[in-house]
Amino acid sequence: MKRIKTYIHGLDDVLHGGIPDGHIVLLAGEPGTYKSSVAFNIIYNNVKNDKHVACYITLEQGRESLIQQMTGMGMDLESVGNNLSIVDLALIRKNLEKLGQQSWMQIFKTYACNLKENIDYSILVIDSLPVLTMLAEFSNPRIELFHFFEWLREMNITCLLISEMKLGHEDYAEMGEDFLSDGIIHLKMEKVSDVNVQRRIRVVKMRSTEHNSDFFTLLYGKAGFTATRVISE
Repeated sequence: MKRIKTYIHGLDDVLHGGIPDGHIVLLAGEPGTYKSSVAFNIIYNNVKNDKHVACYITLEQGRESLIQQMTGMGMDLESVGNNLSIVDLALIRKNLEKLGQQSWMQIFKTYACNLKENIDYSILVIDSLPVLTMLAEFSNPRIELFHFFEWLREMNITCLLISEMKLGHEDYAEMGEDFLSDGIIHLKMEKVSDVNVQRRIRVVKMRSTEHNSDFFTLLYGKAGFTATRVISE
């Protein structure tokens, strides 16, 4: 099976090589758990090392802010050139004003499809799904999300959907996205002492893949991201 590497040392071993090609995967976690950084790390390294073409659509953080953040983490965006596109909400909003009566979701889909035709990306990140559903003003969220997931599958891409979890809550999603997705990767902050908090990661589910569902400590350094056995005090 063709797989998309996560480029998190240790996690790809858990996933027998990475995320199955064509999967829709939720990256779910509380604020500050490296969700955007993990997603960007995946597409950046797949573009740089495996000749993929990728697109990152940000609906919250501005494009320049995102570039500054990822550059600060050692990702040289000039090295990937035009094979990694970053699109922010402002551009889509401008199109919304021009196209009049079309819904926000229709314009989002049109923009994503036009990008697919122009650059033929194989990996798409949407940051984040809760913001997308809020802007789309779904009248029947579960049904409309089902159709949205079906549309994503018809795109023949691997898609990473960033999903924000509320502090202290265990729900990965609010409207059934966890059931619709092919995989869930959970990131969390774990208090291990009065002064020490660790970032942790686990694969909750990944269809077509037998995997360890335990938590691993998530570290970031010069070599990039690493998932190791949980470090306890």
